[in-house]
Amino acid sequence: MSGTGSIVEGGAPSARSRALAVLRVRSRALALGVLPAALAVVLVSARMTGRLAGDPWPAVTLAVCAVAVLVLLVGGVFAAVVLRASPAVTPTVPLPESAAPDLYRLVRDLADRMDVPAPSAIALTPDCDSWLEDRTHAAHRRAGISGGREAEPGAAPVLVIGSPFLWWMRVAELRAVLAPVVAGTGPSAHPDIADARGFVRGLDAAVDVGGRPGLGWIGRPARLLLRLCQEDAAEMERGVAAAASDRAQGVDYGLRIVAQEQVGLAYAGWDRLLTRVALPAWRMGRWPAHLDAGVVSALTELSRRDRLAENFTSRLGERPACDLLERPGVIDEAASLLAARLFHGGPAEAGPDWSPVDWAAYPEEVVDRKWRAEATRLHEALDALAVPAGPGPTLDRVLGYLTDAAGECAAGEALAGRLSGDLAREERSAGAGGADAGAAVARGADAVPLFPLQPPRSGRDLLADHVTAMVCAAAVDSADAAPGLDWLDGPVLLVAGERRADLAPRVLSLVEDGDPEPLRDWLAELGVRPEKPVRLV
Repeated sequence: MSGTGSIVEGGAPSARSRALAVLRVRSRALALGVLPAALAVVLVSARMTGRLAGDPWPAVTLAVCAVAVLVLLVGGVFAAVVLRASPAVTPTVPLPESAAPDLYRLVRDLADRMDVPAPSAIALTPDCDSWLEDRTHAAHRRAGISGGREAEPGAAPVLVIGSPFLWWMRVAELRAVLAPVVAGTGPSAHPDIADARGFVRGLDAAVDVGGRPGLGWIGRPARLLLRLCQEDAAEMERGVAAAASDRAQGVDYGLRIVAQEQVGLAYAGWDRLLTRVALPAWRMGRWPAHLDAGVVSALTELSRRDRLAENFTSRLGERPACDLLERPGVIDEAASLLAARLFHGGPAEAGPDWSPVDWAAYPEEVVDRKWRAEATRLHEALDALAVPAGPGPTLDRVLGYLTDAAGECAAGEALAGRLSGDLAREERSAGAGGADAGAAVARGADAVPLFPLQPPRSGRDLLADHVTAMVCAAAVDSADAAPGLDWLDGPVLLVAGERRADLAPRVLSLVEDGDPEPLRDWLAELGVRPEKPVRLV
């Protein structure tokens, strides 16, 4: 079963023609590199046969030969770098067949139904996407990045599946979503397309090599060649995708339309879970150990709140795709740790300063600690501004300093600037010798690119967050309140077991207008005593 020519010829004829256009760029570059050598051979042959006797031909021949040797040397080094440079590999969680035999059977069944080669292996990524990735490059084998069947020359690409899909989608939905992805193994096996992809990946890796000391000159010709073949390479990939989509038309097409709605819903829930729930824990040196299970809770909550999504929860009675895994909890933990690496730069392994946290312990070990750590930083900033301490770290101290009857909020601006500076210094010191330094050592040569989830916060946002944390800590210490977790909004304050979502506008009234009365009324309603010292970290 080849599944190569039929897909390219029937599904997207332009894919192969675009691949040949990319290869023509390579051929022209090669021809340009050997042109001086060819000219040198002609001149030497003419001199030896006596056709170019006398001046200035001896000097011209010598100069052309020197240029030819230099061009061949430079071209040879450049070609060696393009061939040997290691293309980027997406960090993933490997999933051997012993860990997911049912999933492997599902994928092979899809490949058989579409008459394409089955992927050589399966891996998971903590993102809402799926794709095929070639890991047969010799540099990957030398560096130990890939091994097994997927690293053998000519092996089919690896199928990378977004881990949230396995927990949120049902088995039938996952099969429908993976069908066009698996169908892409057919075009991937075509020699011309595989050769063109290898050339583009080599150029991309050479650009990265060009950033190293002493090799800067390599990046310029690599970028030039990439620009020359950029349009054809992009059109080739579009043709391959069209071919795969055409081949997958006959496999669960109707269900795929419904399943695509679940892809969008999963992405929305995953983004909220990472930015609102996981990020506060990561900033404190903790990583939620079961993010994929959490996305189910987040999406279920979203379905409960959103009328457009309310029918989606009826699917939960069907078999979830995570049942295709032998030990879903272990896989979830590995994917959660990788998510922390990718989106926050955490270490590759757990340690004393980088430990997992279960969802049941999240309110006490993350939310409460976050509030008290920010309250501590707030009072340290007040100390630095020489604000009278009074009987201790009280909420009254904060309210009194930020109250501004004129509404100019100069005190708030000063405090916000101080907090921004203190937080920046903490992050720098942590990067030099704290948990982030340990992260850098743990990552080492296996460093991964970071994809920050949120832009840097402004000073005013930081001040509002710290005042909110101080209020919540005071409520926990002096009223019937407790830290809680909302799957879509992250840390929340619970009063008598119910979430209080009306605190933010009252804090903003204090921070932005210098008016403490709305917040004081709110505190009085809950029975919070602002004059009572708050327990800090």
